[in-house]
Amino acid sequence: MAKYLLASAGGAGFLWLICGLLPVQAHSNLNVSEENLAGNGHRVSYIHKNYLIADNLTEQNLPVDNQQQKIEDLGLENPANSLPQTTPTSNSSPSSDRLAQVTSVSQLSDVQPTDWAFQALQSLVERYGCIAGYPNLTYRGNRALTRYEFAAGLNACLDRINELIATATGDLVTKEDLAALQKLQEQFAAELTTLRGRVDAVEARTAELEANQFSTTTKLNGEAIIAAVGATGGAPDTDDPNIILVNRVRLNLTTSFTGKDLLITGLQAYNFLGGTDGNGSLQESLGLASPLLSSSSARTSFEPQFPGVNVNTLSGVGANSVQLYKLLYIFPVANKLTLFAGTAAETSDAFPAITPFYGEGQESISRFASLNPVLRVSGGTSGTGLASAAGFIYNVSPSLDFRALYGSVNANLPQKSPDEALPGVSTTPLGGGFFSGSSVVAAQLTFKPSRNLDIGLNYANSYHEINILGTGLISSDIGALSGLPAGTPVKLNSVGGTLTWRFSPKIALSGYGAALFVDDSSGDVDASTTFTSWMVGVHFSDLFKSGNNAGVIFGQPLYRSDAGGAAVLGSNRATPYHLEAYYRIKLNDNISITPGGFVLFNPEGDSTNETTTVGILRTTFTF
Repeated sequence: MAKYLLASAGGAGFLWLICGLLPVQAHSNLNVSEENLAGNGHRVSYIHKNYLIADNLTEQNLPVDNQQQKIEDLGLENPANSLPQTTPTSNSSPSSDRLAQVTSVSQLSDVQPTDWAFQALQSLVERYGCIAGYPNLTYRGNRALTRYEFAAGLNACLDRINELIATATGDLVTKEDLAALQKLQEQFAAELTTLRGRVDAVEARTAELEANQFSTTTKLNGEAIIAAVGATGGAPDTDDPNIILVNRVRLNLTTSFTGKDLLITGLQAYNFLGGTDGNGSLQESLGLASPLLSSSSARTSFEPQFPGVNVNTLSGVGANSVQLYKLLYIFPVANKLTLFAGTAAETSDAFPAITPFYGEGQESISRFASLNPVLRVSGGTSGTGLASAAGFIYNVSPSLDFRALYGSVNANLPQKSPDEALPGVSTTPLGGGFFSGSSVVAAQLTFKPSRNLDIGLNYANSYHEINILGTGLISSDIGALSGLPAGTPVKLNSVGGTLTWRFSPKIALSGYGAALFVDDSSGDVDASTTFTSWMVGVHFSDLFKSGNNAGVIFGQPLYRSDAGGAAVLGSNRATPYHLEAYYRIKLNDNISITPGGFVLFNPEGDSTNETTTVGILRTTFTF
């Protein structure tokens, strides 16, 4: 507990103190830091200013999503995705008002020899060393003080007098001083007793918190999303689905062993359905899902890419069963170089999102608006920690960094299963082994040419043992090379860029563009397809009320714009468009409600599909 140092020398000095002439200062033996007041506030020291680990691991957030997302950028979105940073709160004065001991009255710039209290102040400094000034070397002699502040200062001076007497420092303490001190001690006995009681209470509380804290190295945070989702439209001859109530819960343990490293362990459960054939999903009810794995442009931001199925083995996953969705370790090896590796990770864990619409529990409500499609290639943002990955972050300068990773989807399987789920498709459709089977090499260059402009450039080179994109963004994600069997292996070269321009403190313009080039990798046929996508939107911070955010987004979902060789473009083609709006209402630091909706024109690039509207009321709890 802090003790306030107050200076005095003689009855006149104490009188001037009572008049509010002398400042007080936190001092000596009642020492409780801000960390102690916050419950022995262990702080995780994030490795890089741009880390946000785990998708929410939160603004959002580990998450526990955007989660303070992702450390800022080894991708966590607060909470459930995001890793929020612990900042202890305190009622103490700001640092600019904290007092520092002075050794000479001449150090105080606003105290002049002509001041009527100058000699008393000089005596207090030179005889007792019992006075303090502010960091800017001012004294502020006319500042008012409370009786408790006065009592605290008096207590400090009593300790100083006792120290001088105990160390036999000659006649520094006069009889007049001792008499004045005794009188003041009697007058302020009640305040001094209260002060000591408060010190004892704080010390007892601190001891209790230290004894019962979860861990000295690990922080636990979480995010729970509960949402009502309704939709109309869809494919011809389909009925509007019922309104559904869905949830996703994430718990994240963030551990630092050195203060600079970070181990992220994330658990999650959700009740979205789908499985291998999409049965039970909203997208399947609309008739807009792919025949396998329910990929669709009608998907929400917080829905896993492969709901209800373990895509590694095509085995089912029960509703609200607990899964390990994040296991990632980040550690610095040099001043500008940080490495990371994990057996359950996502591209967004390592790459900054750039766009302010990213935040599965806090910002945009659709999968389309959250991230550039290039980051999602090869299951890069599956929501279930699909890939084992390793990579690095090289901080070239404060305004420029380069990040790259290698990811393998089925690193835990020693070999591909000989059994077939479909003709040419194994029951382990993505292959097996860390250096074989489906894999991706991805990189991002992030730079900030000015404080209001962020730019990210992405490239990904990937190989898939089956005919998919692995983004989960559109139904054509399955059968990327249209006209070729599902078991056709493909290779992808994907490029994209994302830009955010904050043209005012609370308004930002953000957008992205992407192109995915898909080629046959079997050597048996010559086939190629190009997919393109773009998005632009306006993000509003603190709209109408502090903490409330909103977004308006428009763009083109992934669309097969070109095909060559044995690949075909398909029939009933029409350019799809996506229009979205949402408004996040922050009820308090832990609860927010986001009403919003998005409209799909020519959904899935098919002119026969009806204009589709998806409405969402999302409630997010972070803790």
